[in-house]
Amino acid sequence: MLSIEKVKTGFITIIGRPNAGKSTLLNNILKQKIAIMSDKPQTTRNIINGVYTDEDSQIVFIDTPGIHKPKHKLGDYMMKLANSAIKDSEIVYLIINANEKFGSGDQHIINIIKELNVPTFLLINKIDLISPENLLEIIEFYRNLYDFAEIVPISALKSINVDNLLKTTKKYLIPSIKMYSDDVITDSPEYFVISEFIREKVLQLTEQEIPHSIAVVIDKISKEKDKKKNIIATIVVERKSQKGMIIGKQGKMIKEIGTRARKDIEILLGERVFLELWVKVIDNWRSKPNLIRDLGYRDDVFD
Repeated sequence: MLSIEKVKTGFITIIGRPNAGKSTLLNNILKQKIAIMSDKPQTTRNIINGVYTDEDSQIVFIDTPGIHKPKHKLGDYMMKLANSAIKDSEIVYLIINANEKFGSGDQHIINIIKELNVPTFLLINKIDLISPENLLEIIEFYRNLYDFAEIVPISALKSINVDNLLKTTKKYLIPSIKMYSDDVITDSPEYFVISEFIREKVLQLTEQEIPHSIAVVIDKISKEKDKKKNIIATIVVERKSQKGMIIGKQGKMIKEIGTRARKDIEILLGERVFLELWVKVIDNWRSKPNLIRDLGYRDDVFD
């Protein structure tokens, strides 16, 4: 049952270049993993809502795909999704890496937030990797680019200054009734988070062209009384050669993907899981809007 007591509420969209640390920050804030992480760019393909609740606030954080120049229809989808989330937010978190030089991608993002005109916090991530002098230079540089509502240095991985970020954020939010029960950490469907955990393991374990050519579809989730939850999922690839790489010699790769994914899924669900994985080839699916829809991505983005 929802409380009628008013607390600080709002929607905050997290944006940045690929690999800026958006998903790491979201998981850190929630103290639980719901967003997948990888050292490969464009890990996040869809919007993931994380619900943070404490004694005086309930904040919905929206993790978005890394902003980049699209190379196919799936890339177009990802960028439209990010822009839509920004428009619907009270605040935007723009994350940059303190140890990376400013480039055309950063300027592209600055142009987007100028156009959409939403209050924006600049989060300078990975401050543990630079000197205080360099940090001051970065702050001064970005102050001259845009009138940020706040500039907050953090380390998303090491939890440096994250509590202060939340405290500062609450000052910009207005009191309202909670949207979710206190025990909710995401409003993303169970099947979606499970599919993302499986995709994460493929990203972590494979190389070359495979990571960005895969999708994961949950075919079935079922459970008989007093038994493990049974999950059947299909990993979709674009070429037959990729299917062989995912399966691996004597099935070793797909077995390892399943073992690692199952551990995360069991932590998420709080119960034992039997995970069955299959691999299917669908030629060039990333360039076909109808196939992108069929694989579980939102219809309205293509309208």
